[in-house]
Amino acid sequence: MNNGIISIFTNGTELSADVKTLLTRKLINRGYTVMSEYSGEATLLICIGGDGAFLETIHNCDFPGTPIVGINTGHLGFFQEVLPEDFDKFICDYEKGDYSLQKLNTVQCTVTTSDGVINSHTGLNEITITGRKSYSVHFDISIGGKPIEKFSGDGILVATSAGSTAYNYSLGGSIVDPRLQLLQVTPLAPMNTTAYRSFTSSILLPDDLCLGVVPEKPENRIYITNDGIETCYSDVKSIEVSASDKHVNLIRFNNYDFWNKVKDKFL
Repeated sequence: MNNGIISIFTNGTELSADVKTLLTRKLINRGYTVMSEYSGEATLLICIGGDGAFLETIHNCDFPGTPIVGINTGHLGFFQEVLPEDFDKFICDYEKGDYSLQKLNTVQCTVTTSDGVINSHTGLNEITITGRKSYSVHFDISIGGKPIEKFSGDGILVATSAGSTAYNYSLGGSIVDPRLQLLQVTPLAPMNTTAYRSFTSSILLPDDLCLGVVPEKPENRIYITNDGIETCYSDVKSIEVSASDKHVNLIRFNNYDFWNKVKDKFL
């Protein structure tokens, strides 16, 4: 009997390794082929760890369309659906098809430098645009190609709905139901004085609008961080942030409710 290929990833802790060993044994006994690396033929990806491990898995697999489920051995575990003690129920529900797929949208950032180099970055939670530590940045901000403001502060964050409960929330941004397709722009330490005028609260954008960012001084260093992955640029001509066509299919079982999870994790 061959029930398909399952790829399992962990965050490298001893607890996660023990959980992986036990789960692998159970899955093999039920006829599955279990791998420790990503296979395009896999019918299921399992991530053992916390939200950080989940994001790392998504990036290492280049945002796969394969359904993925998280087993929480970390702290917050907002993406993680299954507890280690619920293995048997998880396997049973999975085999019966008692679950749905929650489509998580992503955000992308395209950076164009003065010498014509174009690079792209994708985030499941968010993308932040900042300058050097302890230095303010000054940006010309546009929405849908129309100038909006001259931003001054530590930087800006653009979060997906799924990422609204992460860094965005700690900055005072709004919690957004992941079923809503939008982008949330949240300022980092914005200046609002007689000399500088910046939005001091989040802006919600429909996912068909692009956010344009032009540094006031292209020669300054700009840091793009997508889900914790930092890339440094100099001589940035322009930055465009928009919804990406990549998405993640996260398994949610029938007892899952987003707002109950918000209540359990935050209240």
